[in-house]
Amino acid sequence: MPRIRHIALTTADPGKTAAFYKEAFGMREIRRSPNGAVFLTDGYINLAVLNHKTEKDADVGAHGPNFNGIHHFGFEVEDLDQAATKLEKAAGQQLTEKDGLDMEMAPGTHRNFEMKWAGPDGVVIDISHTGWDNGT
Repeated sequence: MPRIRHIALTTADPGKTAAFYKEAFGMREIRRSPNGAVFLTDGYINLAVLNHKTEKDADVGAHGPNFNGIHHFGFEVEDLDQAATKLEKAAGQQLTEKDGLDMEMAPGTHRNFEMKWAGPDGVVIDISHTGWDNGT
């Protein structure tokens, strides 16, 4: 069964916003990206606190510059092809290809992989058969 595994939001100050969620809800920090994004978890669902997107960002499905709010969310699926077929049948819009699935990984490492789709309202949905690192 597909499950929501992460929610991403964009903000002007990811560090400050992440501190709020850590303090208010006891979320645990997984990591910080060099670009300032902060990744939190409650142990099951991750919260990605991302920087505002700018005009120069080539981020697929971005809401435009200086958008505050939920940017996209992700479903972990058992079978990527089956999930893609269902999304296509439901009139989802495929935003990215599934390139790079056969890349070699170093033993003991986790590689996040996701395809991006959009629903009828334009909200971006990630699907992944490898899941996302939850810090455990």
